[in-house]
Amino acid sequence: MKHMVIILCCLFVFSCNTEDKIKENPETVQEEFPTKSITLWSDKTELFVEFPALVVNEPSKFAAHFTVLEGHKPITKGELTVNLIKKENIEVSDVVSEPSSPGIFSPTITPKSQGNYQLVFHINTGDYKDKLIIEDVIVYNSKAIAIEALGTGDEVGGITFFKEQAWKMGFQTAPVIKKEVHEAITTFGVWEAAPSDFQTLVANASGKVTYAKANITVGTYVKKGETIMTVSGQGFVSNNLSTEIQKAKAIYTQAEATYNRKKQLFESKIISKAEWEMVERDYRIAKEEYQKLASGYSSKGKSIKAPFNGYIQALHALNGDFVSEGETLLAITDSRSSLLKIQVSSKYANKLQNIDNVWYQIDGENWSNTKRTKGEILSVDKSVSVDKPMLLVYAKVNDAISMPIGSVTQATLSVGQPEEGLVIPTSALLEDYGNYTVIVQLSGENFDKRQVTVGKQNGDEVQILSGLKLGEFVVAKGAYQVKTASMSGEAPAHGHAH
Repeated sequence: MKHMVIILCCLFVFSCNTEDKIKENPETVQEEFPTKSITLWSDKTELFVEFPALVVNEPSKFAAHFTVLEGHKPITKGELTVNLIKKENIEVSDVVSEPSSPGIFSPTITPKSQGNYQLVFHINTGDYKDKLIIEDVIVYNSKAIAIEALGTGDEVGGITFFKEQAWKMGFQTAPVIKKEVHEAITTFGVWEAAPSDFQTLVANASGKVTYAKANITVGTYVKKGETIMTVSGQGFVSNNLSTEIQKAKAIYTQAEATYNRKKQLFESKIISKAEWEMVERDYRIAKEEYQKLASGYSSKGKSIKAPFNGYIQALHALNGDFVSEGETLLAITDSRSSLLKIQVSSKYANKLQNIDNVWYQIDGENWSNTKRTKGEILSVDKSVSVDKPMLLVYAKVNDAISMPIGSVTQATLSVGQPEEGLVIPTSALLEDYGNYTVIVQLSGENFDKRQVTVGKQNGDEVQILSGLKLGEFVVAKGAYQVKTASMSGEAPAHGHAH
């Protein structure tokens, strides 16, 4: 009991001395008053909030920075409600109808009593809602006690990179997550058109080729049903389609007249069934022959039409060429590049029997994979030769590929049995002579450069063996700019235009 009295007396003397300093030098104490800086994340929002330590009956103005994680952009409109809650009861609340500047809301909280509280932030932009909670927020009975408990220094190590800087550039953070990681085979693939997306058109008659447009070339876009070219035998002594159509029409007309006449005789039972069936057969043959020749025919000749929307991949007949019936004229594709031919070293032959996923680039920068888009492995090669030293794996892809048919893409095959590991986006890695570092976000505006050991890489994700912890955030886009800020030699002056 004696020791308890001594401790209480000491605390009383310290508190009195601190209170005297506040009365004698209020401006100095105000400058040195402790400021809290807290960062927390939800699934879709980052909140970085700065505010003076909470003291009973003292207004505390907040600078609450709200960032939408997807795209890492500031919230520029909406209402913020801040509640100070103790034992599930709201003691103090403040509502701010709009941000004071893009991404920054400035509510003010004036606590009524000391104790342990929750600070609850409700953000509502009309089409975006979220709720973030800060636990164990202490409200102090006086400024002196707050200074005694927290001190006055706000020195923070690491790299300072303000939210306003991040918001103005291409910037993105990503959490360190745990997921299954497979052994990765890094290789390449070639984009091809799937058989259903590719068609070769042949001449449906013999004659001269005439392009429907003067500017038809490889790469020309055509619509389904559009006439690309015509084939005409007009002017030729043999293989003259116009003459053949006239002959076929005459035969068909004669067969039709006979058919109509004999039909009445058959129905009147004047001719036999056998005779009627021969007449009916001759009529149908003549009709089909005429319709086949006349289909797509005009005064310009037989039309060659596009079977679907797509691009001309190859032209085998030039304008003015003579072609025979059945000869190849052109190839057309819808250019979706939905088939990926992957080449793999034969040393991985056994592992190719257990492919879990295929990663590929849909353009020069972004990655996708068959599992994400419900693609599938179509076939796995099992033989090599002198002329074909690599094994081929064909994968069906359901992405819209912007890369042209025949172009090469990086590819990664996930094979074997998975193991759980920590994973971050590959774009977060900074390489320096074989060593890898990442920029870790310690708080809203404070970062640290950290060396990591990498493991397996699956497309746009990489396994981290050491250097990071689950739930930490790394800079996935803009890491170089943060690194550059750390090399400037001095941190920028702290503060915002709140």
